[in-house]
Amino acid sequence: MALAAALLAFGAPDARAQAEDPSFLSISGGKFDANRQKNPSAEFGIDYRSDLKLWIFQPMVGAMANADGGLNAYAGISLDLFFGDRVVLRPSFAPGVYRRGNSLDLGYTVEFRSGIEAAFRFDDRSRLGLELYHLSNAGLGKTNPGEESLVLRYSVPVTKLFGP
Repeated sequence: MALAAALLAFGAPDARAQAEDPSFLSISGGKFDANRQKNPSAEFGIDYRSDLKLWIFQPMVGAMANADGGLNAYAGISLDLFFGDRVVLRPSFAPGVYRRGNSLDLGYTVEFRSGIEAAFRFDDRSRLGLELYHLSNAGLGKTNPGEESLVLRYSVPVTKLFGP
């Protein structure tokens, strides 16, 4: 969240651009445990980001699965920071539940997902971005190894998929 505060202080978010954005459905794919690589695997995800504004935040809900059977379902908030009409930075935070499968042991069932996405916004409002996020149990478990994922994310306006 410190990153979000710094971006708000030093960036120049474009309120006009933000007001025009709808709800999004996103798909992602990339690498689970991309940093330390103790148990890396392919990862795929889906999430929904509402156009509802809770002050400056947007609710989001999603899930990811990796090739080793690890699953994470989460619900939280994100914040779109616009730099002109095309560049969007999106910090996010979401508590969730994690099931290990044959994947990396993250030490606890409850995990916190914090991330940042840098995306390019197209004329139809869809976005293509790169997201780096961290999963951690914040010390709730006996161990807290955490992990970082790096994913390519495509977000499409829900209205484009299902109509107004």
